[in-house]
Amino acid sequence: MLQQIRDRSQSMIAKVIVGAVIVALALFGIESLVGLFTSGSDNVAEVNGEPITRQQVEIEVQRAIRSGQVPPEQERELRNQVIEQLVSREVLDQYAEEGGLYASETQIDQLIVNLEEFQDQNGDFSKEIFRNRLASAGYTPLSFRQQLREDLIRQQVQQGLATSEFMLDSERERFVELQRQTRSFRYHVLTQADLQQDIAVSQDALQSYYDANQDQFRRPEQVRLAYVILDQANLADDIQVDDDALRSAYEERAREASRRVSHIMVTFGDERSREEARARLQEVKDKLAAGESFAALAADYSDDETTADSQGDLGFINRGFFGEAFENAAFSLEPGQVSDIVETDNGLHLVKVTDLDIPSFEEMRDTLRDDVAMEKAQDVFNERAQRLIDESFAADDLASIAEDLGLTLQQSDWLSREGAEGVLAEPGVMAAAFEPDVLEEGYNSEVIELDEQRRMVLRVIDHREATTLSLDEVQDQVRSAVEQEKVREALRERAADMAQALRNGESLELDWQEVDSVSRQQQTDVPQPILQQAFRLPRPEGNQPVYGQAATSQGVALIALTRVEAGDTATEGQVDAFIVQMAERLRAQAAVQGLLENLRDSAEIERL
Repeated sequence: MLQQIRDRSQSMIAKVIVGAVIVALALFGIESLVGLFTSGSDNVAEVNGEPITRQQVEIEVQRAIRSGQVPPEQERELRNQVIEQLVSREVLDQYAEEGGLYASETQIDQLIVNLEEFQDQNGDFSKEIFRNRLASAGYTPLSFRQQLREDLIRQQVQQGLATSEFMLDSERERFVELQRQTRSFRYHVLTQADLQQDIAVSQDALQSYYDANQDQFRRPEQVRLAYVILDQANLADDIQVDDDALRSAYEERAREASRRVSHIMVTFGDERSREEARARLQEVKDKLAAGESFAALAADYSDDETTADSQGDLGFINRGFFGEAFENAAFSLEPGQVSDIVETDNGLHLVKVTDLDIPSFEEMRDTLRDDVAMEKAQDVFNERAQRLIDESFAADDLASIAEDLGLTLQQSDWLSREGAEGVLAEPGVMAAAFEPDVLEEGYNSEVIELDEQRRMVLRVIDHREATTLSLDEVQDQVRSAVEQEKVREALRERAADMAQALRNGESLELDWQEVDSVSRQQQTDVPQPILQQAFRLPRPEGNQPVYGQAATSQGVALIALTRVEAGDTATEGQVDAFIVQMAERLRAQAAVQGLLENLRDSAEIERL
């Protein structure tokens, strides 16, 4: 939940350290952006009568894509995962509420004031930093506190389960021994080319598979759409920008760019008065004017012990962290310039800017051109956006609107509510397509605000209800699935016959891949299913290998386990701390997962 705040926080005092509490909170995310999307409030699921809205799902999906966690082409799979995560979150929230768990206002206050994200350079909680960082991340103090409360309660449930799990000393030692155990084996992968006859698939087999797996062949309700997009960036492409405008924009950027700052601070209060502090800094100014270095004077005069010996360097700063007076002085200076005396809550300062964090004009030329052109296109965009609103309300089609506003009329293929990609998958779009007036009455949709620079209007040009596709329609898909099953079954039988032949002493010409003394965690080129199966096989007796098999993406592997070497247990009753920690973590995760599965099994979950 705090990640958005961290992303916008560039403290010059220290890097944000993400502690265990923040990690636990970050696991759950937030829905603080719900208010941004006003269309499409329909539900995708209900958990014991409590709704999970399409807006919640789309917000999580788009956040993951825009953050780079998930590529856009995986959007469809991600959407289903998000729904399941929200269902799990809801059953956990309901469980916590029934159990009477709560987070007090005092707990929330304590957590907030102790978060480094909201502390000033002295390590004290700053209301100004708190408000600024919440605002930049799109939160209000109240919404942030509410989300923090929910996350703390979920954390109580998980920590309670985790701390209730324990291991006996004998279990720990046995676990360490198993984790350190090594095995030697060889394997040979059988593919379809190793089968002695072709795989035949009868119509009865196709029908049987189809009848048993009809859920795989259900087509959801779908629409085909016509739509137009008004994009300010397209308008900006036609605008000419001269060099003077670019240089003016660059100068404006430079005025607000992050800058590296050094300071000499003189405090007043118990040891000296304000007048004495000012006189001390005036002495520094006089020496600077006489040619003495800022770095040397900082070492001699500055009361800031953390920076005095490092030339007074505070690092790169942005607005919003040091207070208005200090920042106004810093952001009015060019590199190499020193400010007049500046007073803040913690003393008097001389501020020097040593560097700007901004690329050269030539490096930024293209970006500046785009930004200036976008700004110049704003009025045209606003005027056409209003015309789009007026004309889409009155028109009986989209073609005339596209022609009048110079937009491209686009059409989609068949789409379901969850099956859209690209711009059609953005929040609010498919919800608008399934609005009754649009879907049933054939009207144009209301203008959809995709973001500040893009507007969309869509129209349903075709519609079909949800249905189970006939076997004829999915014949190829069913045949492929049945063939894969039959090939895998035939390969398993072939592997079993080979294993029996080897046990009987027969010699087979096989391209064995040798694996020597590998552990469970060791990084190898061995496919994971083969490695896992090799560690499931019983210990060989004597020189006779133990045979097994494992399905892989290429086929079925015949495995011959030849040697098991026991792992060394820790001496004098000591066990490896990392391995024990891993074991306890796995048990805790299993406990949490078990609770979630139990809650989901007993909940009334309806997917809409």
